[in-house]
Amino acid sequence: MKRREFVEQLGLSSAMMLLPGLVLGSSDDHISAFAKKLKPVGRTLEMEGYYVWCNSPIEGPDGRIHLFFSRWIASKKMGGWINGSEICHAIADTPESEFKFQSIVLSPRGPGYWDATTCHNPSIKKVDGKYCLFFMGNSNGKTNTKRIGLATADSLEGPWQRPDQPLLLPGPQGAWDDHCTTNPAFIKHPNGQYWLFYKSWNTKEYETSTDPLVKGNRKYGLAIADELEGPYIKYSGNPVIDFSGRGNNTQLEDAFVWLDKGRFKMLARDMGVFNHQYGLYMESKNGKHWREPEIGYFNADYYHINQPPPPKYLNKYGRFERPQLLFQNGKPTYLFTTSQGGRYMTASPFIFKIQS
Repeated sequence: MKRREFVEQLGLSSAMMLLPGLVLGSSDDHISAFAKKLKPVGRTLEMEGYYVWCNSPIEGPDGRIHLFFSRWIASKKMGGWINGSEICHAIADTPESEFKFQSIVLSPRGPGYWDATTCHNPSIKKVDGKYCLFFMGNSNGKTNTKRIGLATADSLEGPWQRPDQPLLLPGPQGAWDDHCTTNPAFIKHPNGQYWLFYKSWNTKEYETSTDPLVKGNRKYGLAIADELEGPYIKYSGNPVIDFSGRGNNTQLEDAFVWLDKGRFKMLARDMGVFNHQYGLYMESKNGKHWREPEIGYFNADYYHINQPPPPKYLNKYGRFERPQLLFQNGKPTYLFTTSQGGRYMTASPFIFKIQS
């Protein structure tokens, strides 16, 4: 066996030992083909004095890469995303070259607005000839007013038309999604409809939990519209993804959805299917019923990424969150995530190349 093949197999074996419930001999059954194509590129857009999160890339008409991301002041620590995040814009000549800050795109508007206290979760798309920036805002610095919104522009440079009302509201009291709407994942369906996947959970579960680490069970719903701006009508079979029946409060978040040769595909952050360190990959024929999850990507240790020991305030160190894909010529070429740590021990984008 060649040395390179040996090292690769050794690394894979080590990673499998960390996965509960997996049999080493059948490990390939749990690793997606997508995960096997990933090659780490590294960190980018490290900003002194800020946490940088939620990195959504798109290729511009000039071939440059535009990145829409959320950031908040480092003094707020990790929790600043909920009560002080703003959405910004950066540009690089290529996915692997330096990203340079351009401008603040959306910032909290203050009392009286639905996005008064935070703007977060950007996801940039080009739909019907215009640029669509899906995002989350809240009005009280807490989770129970998180709402999905949609800002639009004719150019990636703006100006952006900010909505006066959210795009999608929570369900009625007692519903599985009565707490909030967040983590937007959007596609335009081949049939011409506009499909919006969203994360939510139940308020009673959130408020009555006796475990401080268990705050409800995150599930995914689907809302469909005939027009981009809505109204979005929730699918009667929601939630379309519900892992609560697996026990141990298994759940997911940070979904990114795309279409590939007529199939729906999804990346998300694992919250107990395999562990809380990896990403999930799923496929669906119709976007409503999803196959069993596989591993979509691993953590920093698996890729042998050399990082110094984390400070105590970074308790998500070593995992990659908020997966978003860059498409070039209609194909996914890079995976953008975010990860705690980096030069300033806050958080910054971490990029993977998708090898063909």
